[in-house]
Amino acid sequence: MKKTAYFHIIENKEGITLQLHGNWRIESLDTIEKSFNKLLSRLSKVETITLDLSGLQHIDTGAMVFFISMRQKLKKIAKVRCIHIPDEFCRMFRLVRKYTYIPVVKKSSPLGFIIDFLANIGKRGEAMLLDFILFLDFLGQTAIAFARLLLHPALFRHKETAANIYKAGATAIPIIALSAFLVGIVIAFQSAVQLQKYGANIFIVDMIGISIPRELAPLISAIIVAGRSGSSYTAQIGVMKITEEIDAMKTMGFEIFRFLVLPRIIAMMVALPLLIFFADIIGIYGGMLVAKMQLGITPAQFLDRLHNEVDVRHYYIGLFKGPFFAFIIAAIGCFRGFQVSGNTESIGRYTTISVVNSIFLVIAMDAIFSVIFTELDI
Repeated sequence: MKKTAYFHIIENKEGITLQLHGNWRIESLDTIEKSFNKLLSRLSKVETITLDLSGLQHIDTGAMVFFISMRQKLKKIAKVRCIHIPDEFCRMFRLVRKYTYIPVVKKSSPLGFIIDFLANIGKRGEAMLLDFILFLDFLGQTAIAFARLLLHPALFRHKETAANIYKAGATAIPIIALSAFLVGIVIAFQSAVQLQKYGANIFIVDMIGISIPRELAPLISAIIVAGRSGSSYTAQIGVMKITEEIDAMKTMGFEIFRFLVLPRIIAMMVALPLLIFFADIIGIYGGMLVAKMQLGITPAQFLDRLHNEVDVRHYYIGLFKGPFFAFIIAAIGCFRGFQVSGNTESIGRYTTISVVNSIFLVIAMDAIFSVIFTELDI
């Protein structure tokens, strides 16, 4: 028989009996735990462990938590049963065990990885579906607010909308101009290298005159605005939610969608087509410079070819996409702003999600438009 300060080990035919004795108090837990850990190697070699509690004089709640944990460890290596259990011990055991978390160890299986993978897919799918339903609810409330605005035009917030047009449009002109100019130069340079091989230099006008107004200018402008103004909408509304300004507005009877959402969406739908038109001009100008330097096409020849061979419908198509892209960017920016919860960390998270969602949906909608216009031969 091996003895420690708090444990006695008795070997018998059925296995090992582990006698507990002494006063088990929270201040003695370090000593109790060390004594138990020394016995573990010997206990792991048996099939049955009997816990004899007859010698246990007193146990407090802290020590009871350790006893429950010790019992769980022993169950992993052998069958465990308890004998000579005092009534007071039983009552405390039931009470403490009720409020003690016992981690459940999952048994590993060959299919565990696949099951976890499929479970994660299911959870993500469920989260995406819930997110989509919430976004539809947001769009519905926005539509109701817009219909009310049409019935009562006096409710339209002119100053707020004008301020948002300035922030989303006028302040974005420098970065839009630089991006469009560089895109025009890159497209022209890459096209010039290929067209020179076949002596088709003049066709660079057609390529620039169609690709930039129809596809590149709307897409580049929308992506820049999504990263710039869309994220700003999310951050602004998110901060208002954290500081409880939105709750205060609701309490005072303000219509949240009329005051916060509609001015931003309308402003974006006005500003983005204007930015696209501006990007068309700058992008074509960049292409014209490269055509002059690389292929020897004069600005007069370039503009004459552009006027005679490139249909104006390509410009209209690019401008037509603007309001749709703007609505997506502004709606997602505001929607994600309302999802911000009570800490500043969530502002950064939802701002990132807003930009990613906006850019993805803009590209997806551009692809849909391309397919539709191609099928309609527009």
